Amino acid sequence: MKLDSKIPSGPIQDKWEKHKFETKLVNPANKRKYRILVVGSGLAGASAAASLGELGYQVDVFTHNDSPRRAHSIAAQGGINASKNYPNDGDSVWRLFYDTVKGGDFRAREANVYRLAQLSGNIIDQCVAQGVPFAREYGGLLDNRSFGGAQVSRTFYARGQTGQQLLLGAYQSLMRQAAAGTVAIHPRTEFLDLVVVDGQARGVITRDLVTGKIERHLGHAVVLATGGYGNVFYLSTNARNCNVTATWRAHKRGAAFANPCFTQIHPTCIPVTGDHQSKLTLMSESLRNDGRVWIPKKKEDRSKDPATIPEGDRDYYLERRYPAFGNLVPRDIASRAAKQACDEGKGVGSSGMSVYLDFAESIQRLGQPVIAERYGNLFEMYERITAENPYQKPMRIYPAVHYTMGGLWVDYNLMSTIPGLFVLGEANFSDHGANRLGASALMQGLCDGYFVAPYTIGGYLASNAFKGVTSEHDAFREAEQAVDGGVKRLLSGRGKRTADDFHRSLGKILWDKCGMARNAAGLTQAIGDIAALRAEFRENVIVPGEGGDLNQALERAGRVGDFLEFAELLCLDALHRDESCGGHFREEHQYEDGEAKRNDEAFAYVAAWEHAGAGKAPILHKEALAFENVHLATRSYK
Repeated sequence: MKLDSKIPSGPIQDKWEKHKFETKLVNPANKRKYRILVVGSGLAGASAAASLGELGYQVDVFTHNDSPRRAHSIAAQGGINASKNYPNDGDSVWRLFYDTVKGGDFRAREANVYRLAQLSGNIIDQCVAQGVPFAREYGGLLDNRSFGGAQVSRTFYARGQTGQQLLLGAYQSLMRQAAAGTVAIHPRTEFLDLVVVDGQARGVITRDLVTGKIERHLGHAVVLATGGYGNVFYLSTNARNCNVTATWRAHKRGAAFANPCFTQIHPTCIPVTGDHQSKLTLMSESLRNDGRVWIPKKKEDRSKDPATIPEGDRDYYLERRYPAFGNLVPRDIASRAAKQACDEGKGVGSSGMSVYLDFAESIQRLGQPVIAERYGNLFEMYERITAENPYQKPMRIYPAVHYTMGGLWVDYNLMSTIPGLFVLGEANFSDHGANRLGASALMQGLCDGYFVAPYTIGGYLASNAFKGVTSEHDAFREAEQAVDGGVKRLLSGRGKRTADDFHRSLGKILWDKCGMARNAAGLTQAIGDIAALRAEFRENVIVPGEGGDLNQALERAGRVGDFLEFAELLCLDALHRDESCGGHFREEHQYEDGEAKRNDEAFAYVAAWEHAGAGKAPILHKEALAFENVHLATRSYK
């Protein structure tokens, strides 16, 4: 395996335009001859499928949801970044590029990040044209608010439901193409394997989640837009159905997996309350615009009513430690600071594992109607879950697993190490380095789908010859047999533990040993514990029911089996990366003030892992990262 990033030559400002001009095009009359298979219907998948259908390609979209509208992108609350500089506060394409590279702690590829910043304004124009109801200010311009890791306001938003509104815009475009006959949508269908013919991705094997039917689908290119793997930790802010199966099984077919240890912990989540929970709920980062984070200075005050604690006895620790950014420091920094406060015994709530996010000062300054207009649905959601009124009492928050910066390795064209397999959005590794800035996930997903993939996929199709393969090819037959065998093995399980029980055990191992803080001893132990748990899963999992109908226990078992395999690679990557950077915090590598300490001489690269086969150690490949425009520096938000 060789990693060729295919980054165009020339100044970074000109790379994308130069690359588009040099990319071969498909004649409009020939586009209908090509079929593209898109797996995933969130922002990246829906926008890509709609754009490709509009161009005239034949597109199949596969989603395990009952409708593309159910994709997890709807859960994104706070906003989407773009460097339009509407507030006239100093923003620019270059500043967004700089903030994103710095926010990712200098572990992202410069060329991809600059392209993302360059195209960000186009995304907003596209979405406005689709009717997305962004908030507007008095003069009629789109409004902006601030997010972590930036000193300008560049985040466009639709109250606390930005992801839902953006997905509805992409969904409308998708359904327009479905009505036109260029896009066929396959709901309640799960991707279970990739078909590679003569070194090219040529199809997928799926299972109908209602009938259990295993099917073959042939295409000229495959797009994976299946999101991240945060649910490997069991408790996360992700929807329950989010999983690693698509990217992991593509990895086992030859796609390199890059930086799996780069997982993001979000600082603004509703705390865990007990073992009954199967997921956690995110409170948008936008709340940190008007909410102030604090803890009691005295340990004995942590159980008191917060209203009775005098101002002088409160520690607004983010404002104290990071005066330049205050409560809007990046997520990894805010998360570790909250953990440190709770580890010191100053955490609040019955468990002592939360901190306050207080709106009293903002309500007094602006009035409750203004706060309700900005965040009303978020406040309502918090009250429904906790039975506490955040207008009257501070929210209690604690970090939780949220986003994954790692993913399948892709080149500048968003193509994986398997020719013809393109990976978009959170499923790839390309834009966020070791930490994603808030409001950048929606930006990347739509940038990839609307503005990058339609060019680069077309360039791939125009540059390659395709043999007259049918779904009867041996590669399809082998992949289908492998899927069918895997389903039957799971259904034969008559042990004593459910897949959910194994998943919960895996999540505890990862959170304790590979969560917000990691060290060599803990990671080594985790790798051994995961291997033992995986062996027990094979022998002791119970999967009731049959394979020929709706069987959610079977779905869960398949996904948990993939999580168990992937988790070992995640911990192995974390162990190998003997430095701290962004969301990857190795306790052995920190400055005296507790900040992450990078090792640029040894680790300024992308770690791309090749699957070597069952029972064999994965093979590490390195893509060196060159910083020619944003020079390496110690990341500081003070």
